[in-house]
Amino acid sequence: MEAEVTDVMIDTIARFVDDDVIPHVNEFELDDTYPDAMVDQLQAFGLFGATIPEEHGGLGLDVSTYARVVEELSRGWMSLSGVLNSHLIAAQLIGQFGTEGQQQKLLPRMASGELRGCFSLSEPDSGSDAAALRCRATRDGDEWIINGTKMWVTNGERAGVVALLAKTGDGISCFMVEKAPGPEGDGGISISRHIDKLGYRGLETVEMSYVDHRIPGAALLGGDEGDGQGFRWALSALELGRINVAARGVGVAQAAFDAALKYSKERKTFGKPIAQHQAIGFKLAEMATKLHAARLMVRDAAARVDAGQRADMHAGMAKLFASETASELALDAMRIHGGNGFTTEYLVERLYRDAPLMIIGEGTSEIQKLVIARHLLAEER
Repeated sequence: MEAEVTDVMIDTIARFVDDDVIPHVNEFELDDTYPDAMVDQLQAFGLFGATIPEEHGGLGLDVSTYARVVEELSRGWMSLSGVLNSHLIAAQLIGQFGTEGQQQKLLPRMASGELRGCFSLSEPDSGSDAAALRCRATRDGDEWIINGTKMWVTNGERAGVVALLAKTGDGISCFMVEKAPGPEGDGGISISRHIDKLGYRGLETVEMSYVDHRIPGAALLGGDEGDGQGFRWALSALELGRINVAARGVGVAQAAFDAALKYSKERKTFGKPIAQHQAIGFKLAEMATKLHAARLMVRDAAARVDAGQRADMHAGMAKLFASETASELALDAMRIHGGNGFTTEYLVERLYRDAPLMIIGEGTSEIQKLVIARHLLAEER
């Protein structure tokens, strides 16, 4: 995408965030209400097809541009980027590993937003040990029978297609499970509970249960050749997810810094704005430096993906640093606000609750360190 066109897109999204998101977040976030009108606008922008190729009706954005989109949305409300993330991870799996029939059937509808997707890997007992799945798919003639429980499924209620990881034989496979969107479930699928959260509110996160749920053989991602390949493929797709979460971290960190800078110029103590006190000035300098470094790391990881290079280590580095930076800056902004930052009247309270998700989601900071260390040691050998 040409630079001028990219800049126009980012500017349009930034205006949407400033005019339609930030002034109205509390109407939805505090009550944990799904922001239908905001999500409809994401659809109107074509963002459900952000990284889906143009041949399938998507925008075909490169990862660098997508990361900038996610950053802007997260600057306004991090939950909005979550609507897109799991949807586009599912689309990435289909586009990269799906059969031609799966791509033609699903991707155009996903690009338009008519069909929403979600990604379902985690389970109640698996956590960071993602390979220790209990959900199982058993072949029965031309069908598969799914049994198991999945946790932390973003978009699980409204999604019409689920990228589901399940054990098959001695391996793990990925299935594109189509379902009727809504809380009633579909056949053997049910939304067994909604998960109430500290932050990341306004967006449903659910537990999904599968009890003898039958799906056609054609739902196996990649066809018969995909049997047992799902976990490896999921790790590849999660590279996009980690860049998404890293970009979210930059967006939240930017919002925290903006709020702290604005407040420190307005709030006066001892006869002058608190920004002119050295302790606050130093804090603002540290915040700005960390924010800039996080943004550069995200853009470096995204550029590596766009160049066709292996980027899992750099995506892990970006995710680690940006997520920790978001949490640090959210707390710094609250401290600069003093008691006001502890109230819902100021947005830093929400940023403080949203930030921890990035440290945990798409692999904890400890998992990122493990991934990075393994790559460093492998390079040394």
